[in-house]
Amino acid sequence: MKITRAKSSKISSVDFSNLEFGKTFTDHILICKYSNGAWGEAEIIPYQKMDFSLGLHALHYGQAAFEGQKAYRQMDGSVAVFRPEKNWERLNRSAERLFMPTLPREIFVDGLMKLVEIDSEWVPKDPEKSLYLRPFMFASSEFIAARPSEEYTFAILMSPVGAYYPKPVKVLVEEEYARSAPGGIGFTKAAGNYGGAFFPTNEAIKKGYNQIIWTDPVDHEFIEESGTMNIMFKIGDTMVTPPLSDRILAGITRDSIIQILKDKGFNVEERRISIVEVVEAYKAGQLHEAFGMGTAAVVSKISHIGYKGVDMELTISEDSVADKIKKELTDIRLGRTEDSKGWMMHTK
Repeated sequence: MKITRAKSSKISSVDFSNLEFGKTFTDHILICKYSNGAWGEAEIIPYQKMDFSLGLHALHYGQAAFEGQKAYRQMDGSVAVFRPEKNWERLNRSAERLFMPTLPREIFVDGLMKLVEIDSEWVPKDPEKSLYLRPFMFASSEFIAARPSEEYTFAILMSPVGAYYPKPVKVLVEEEYARSAPGGIGFTKAAGNYGGAFFPTNEAIKKGYNQIIWTDPVDHEFIEESGTMNIMFKIGDTMVTPPLSDRILAGITRDSIIQILKDKGFNVEERRISIVEVVEAYKAGQLHEAFGMGTAAVVSKISHIGYKGVDMELTISEDSVADKIKKELTDIRLGRTEDSKGWMMHTK
């Protein structure tokens, strides 16, 4: 791997006590290009703008996918990345569905770990913060014929961040718009999945909510995701989350939380859950918690669920399952407790 280091670092100009999510980038990026049927050599270079024409294929036909993951400062001062191979596997699933080339492990995982190592000083020492990693791939041919690109670019940006949702969130059940459809690309981290969500999300924000709960695209009866997060409910003594499908993103945080819950003896059900069931559980005093799960949000407690003009207000307890699970996950990520599952990959 070719490495060209920045002549000087801009880290001294960054106010780590006031980080706006995704606005500050580290000194270096990784970039690798695909052409003539093969990936070239990955390079780590100083952060810079790239030159493309207005004929850039991704701008016209949407062949673009990304990942979101984090690096953490350990208690002993070292740096580790949370489950990077899972992100590599998921990006390749997205690439296959979007008819883009898959990435070898040495480009994604090895390249990512080297990049984090080089910019390790950017990993915040504050346990409430982390270094957000954004690997992404896009079609980089420059033509506007409606056919797959012939060239692709893979790159990784990194950004020190704080909490995505610093407070519990209010969510609105979506009854008109759909995030994805059967047979579509809802299970991928395709760029268009997020662009298409901005309008209905903004409509919810106008009504005083932070995010929306996506429901099935036909009858808007069954819950699927919450904005950019998977979702979990505590109904009675059971933790319930919608099952994965070709419409729902297989969240790595979701998978980790389910494993932790089961290890702690919780009854976890991955099954279809209707909004009517949630309403009835709320009325019966059996809806005890709801929270989102995702890389950016980690664990985000839900304080209100809006449905048909009525807000279901949930008790926000400091002794909630959400708090316990977030602490358990944070302790693993920061090296406060044993990483018995081997989830953390350390830089050299």
